[in-house]
Amino acid sequence: MRRRWLKPLDRYVFIEYLKILAATTVGFPVLVTVIDITEKLDKYLARQLSLPVILKGYLMNVPYTMGLVLPAAVLFATVFAIGGFTRHSEITAAKASGISFHRFIRPIAVGSAIATLLGLLLAVVTPDANARRDEILLEKKSDLNNRFNFTFATEESRTYTITTADKQRGYLEGVVVERKGNGGDFPSYVFEGATAAYNVRRGIWTLRRGAAHVLLGDSANFTMQFDSLRDRHFKEEPAHLMSNPRAPDEMGFRDLQKYIAAMERSGSDVNQLRVERMLKVAIPATCIIIMLFGAPLATSNQRGGAAYGIGVSLATTIVFLMLVQLTQAIGNKGLVVPELAAWLPGIAFGIVGGILLWRVRT
Repeated sequence: MRRRWLKPLDRYVFIEYLKILAATTVGFPVLVTVIDITEKLDKYLARQLSLPVILKGYLMNVPYTMGLVLPAAVLFATVFAIGGFTRHSEITAAKASGISFHRFIRPIAVGSAIATLLGLLLAVVTPDANARRDEILLEKKSDLNNRFNFTFATEESRTYTITTADKQRGYLEGVVVERKGNGGDFPSYVFEGATAAYNVRRGIWTLRRGAAHVLLGDSANFTMQFDSLRDRHFKEEPAHLMSNPRAPDEMGFRDLQKYIAAMERSGSDVNQLRVERMLKVAIPATCIIIMLFGAPLATSNQRGGAAYGIGVSLATTIVFLMLVQLTQAIGNKGLVVPELAAWLPGIAFGIVGGILLWRVRT
């Protein structure tokens, strides 16, 4: 098996493909960054940000931009690499030597699979990088003194549902603290308090005039009333509770899943969040799918040259992005299962690509 993958033809095809993939994967983010800096430079200078700070902020934006353009980069690399092999009759020579088209593009499929793994890795590091970017570029500010009817999910898998929050007074009204457990050793519980006050010295909140519900199981649940309850895990500062909720692109798959569960318990519509969560996997997986779609297209015109390759790539990218937007809207409205909506563009391109690949003369 190892010798088969080390054949000179495989190395040649893989290297040629990798050259174009690397150039587009790096080149597209650079182009996007230059355009974005040009448009927003006045705003950043008005915030008294120095040029090194601005560049550092955009450096944090590279994982997000690279992950976003990775499927398009794979498509460009596939179309231009196979288009070049076709124009120089290298595919014809391979066929004459008994190597089928499907076997010829196998190194490209491997390269696309590597791009998929890279996309999944970028999806992991992107949330922290985006949060750091917004912090550096002063994109998010929290000047709120009051906040109403919101849900706050903690890193300890606890959920706070709060009716009214006053940052200056360190005071809450209508507080529900919920933790989902898994049985008697780690029970679920719900604390309900009419009000809550923050103790600055101790760094914790005290709930007042409420009830504590401990859920050990179907037959071992109990409730007790309290005048005051000091929750040592409820230690978020008032300013922290007032901060703007993180956007989906600032949360990883697991964090977003926990946030969705918390929002569902509060009765919120989470269809859009469910689509965003699944897109974190669906977009990277599109790399291998879109390679299957682009490979047969690249063989359909031997004399089109670079113009043909650019045209096919751009047209396919535009159609794919339009399809993503359309299916997102459908998923957000709940017309189809949100998770399925995130995969619909990939499924559609996969089916068409499979048909085109099957029809290619091998």
